[in-house]
Amino acid sequence: MIAYASRTGNVRYIVNRLQLPAVEIEADVTLEEPFLLFTYTDGLGEIPQKVRQFLDRNGAHCRGVIVSGNSNFGHQVFGKAGDAISQQWQIPLVRKVDMRGFSEDYEAIHQYYEQCFREELVG
Repeated sequence: MIAYASRTGNVRYIVNRLQLPAVEIEADVTLEEPFLLFTYTDGLGEIPQKVRQFLDRNGAHCRGVIVSGNSNFGHQVFGKAGDAISQQWQIPLVRKVDMRGFSEDYEAIHQYYEQCFREELVG
């Protein structure tokens, strides 16, 4: 499962192209199963408030974070929300995706997803 937040539509676009089970983060969404988080970066590198609240409730089930951003804002802030989430919740940073991403991004996300959830089913 991918739990995602999309502000401009880029994350939603990528999630739709991935064709994996997904749920959009809403105020009251609570998950009782493992998931990957896919989020955007707010401002100049902040974690979006609704994502922070979602992780406060569901972070124990998160198996990795994917973050979308715009590299035109500079390397220091590109996908910085993913770095912050990874550090604060001790979650692996899977991928930083520039805008709508590239085929390599989609492949890497699919590979991590399959690896992550294959291990989850075995363990």
